[in-house]
Amino acid sequence: MTARILIVDDIFANIRLLEARLTAEYFTVVTAMNGPQALDICDRGECDVVLLDVMMPGMDGFEVCQRLKNAPATAHLPVVMVTALDSPADRLRGLQAGADDFLTKPINEVALLTRVRSLVRLKHLTDELRARAATSQELGLPDPLAVAAAEDGRNGRVLVIEDRANAADRMQVALAQHHVVDCDNEAGDLPARLADNAYDCLVLSLGLQGTDPLRLVSQVRSKDKLRNLPIVVLAETTDDARVLRALDMGVHDYLIRPIDRNELVARISTQVRKKRYQERLRENLQASMELAIVDPLTKLHNRRYFHSHLASLLNDGVARGAAVSLLVIDMDHFKKVNDTHGHDAGDEVLRECAERLRKVVRGIDIVARFGGEEFVIVMPDTESFAASRVAERIRAGIEKSPFPIHKGQKSIDVTVSIGVATAGEGFDSPDRLFKLADEALYDAKKSGRNQVKLAA
Repeated sequence: MTARILIVDDIFANIRLLEARLTAEYFTVVTAMNGPQALDICDRGECDVVLLDVMMPGMDGFEVCQRLKNAPATAHLPVVMVTALDSPADRLRGLQAGADDFLTKPINEVALLTRVRSLVRLKHLTDELRARAATSQELGLPDPLAVAAAEDGRNGRVLVIEDRANAADRMQVALAQHHVVDCDNEAGDLPARLADNAYDCLVLSLGLQGTDPLRLVSQVRSKDKLRNLPIVVLAETTDDARVLRALDMGVHDYLIRPIDRNELVARISTQVRKKRYQERLRENLQASMELAIVDPLTKLHNRRYFHSHLASLLNDGVARGAAVSLLVIDMDHFKKVNDTHGHDAGDEVLRECAERLRKVVRGIDIVARFGGEEFVIVMPDTESFAASRVAERIRAGIEKSPFPIHKGQKSIDVTVSIGVATAGEGFDSPDRLFKLADEALYDAKKSGRNQVKLAA
């Protein structure tokens, strides 16, 4: 997996050393020797991971990291601080600025490459979500990147699996300041527990007795619902080979004992924030997809969805020798409803009509609002006689019960006219099928409304 790595350091020899290590692993390396230059490269989207030196003149690494994480366009960029500073206070300051990890000089090459690969995987996943969400503003949704970047990583739900009672108690006390925390000394059915309780982060000790923690990681990652759950492992030393193996398996972060409580809180909050960042992007993507195919007033499918699926259903029916029927439904004298009772009442009538249509059709049928007061229903595997019976049931159901308006304070009588057409063997034109059903609807209107007509 290749990627573009930005190395930011004011010492040219340090840049050359990191560049040699990364290019040997086929990463593309971009370099900057000061903070403003690094910010400009990131703003232009020219890197996937930032390796950032802390001690630089003018704008130091902490400020660069904070600026990147506060800007919606770059908040998703993974930042690894590379520094000779290794005191808990320095690490905490970097984590609070938004750093994803620290690498201490002299840099362990295996740790460097493992951490970079892990962050690149997460970055690629986020990039896909960002790209798909980018078009949502055109549909009238809020800026998805700004909404996602506003997450603060607080009030998450964290599960700690640790069989050292004292360590578990200390972690629970520290994390409980900002999160809801559950602690357990054994994993049990860990994937089921994580899925059922909607946790935001798992903290897992690599020193568990009687079980293989990496096997637990594998089980969690094998579940689709848990593939993106942040996992933080606890280890005795960075030399533990299982730490690097865990990162290769998809673990997001690790902590080395003895655990500094402030660093623990900062790292867990970072992971919760990342998870929610991706969730906001996914939610935005889902909302934009729904806007593209769903009528916002009635919550039925819209005209675009109807047109795109009618052809495929018709082709499938023809291939199997099965009939496909189409109902075109128009509400009678709907303009009078708007003129007499107002457009809000008209909207209530349309929503109620949509709800009644939903209750009549099968799960395989497509119900859509075609436009205005007109609806369509596509019924696969349905001959004309069956379709006409459904149409008559719809017509009678609409006429039978008055429609509530003005939030139930009044009710009015409503009727519909319906045209029905059926495509059989050798019929492969969606436009022709719709035209036949529309002509039958016109006959129903011309014959007095409130009736069903079959296409000739």
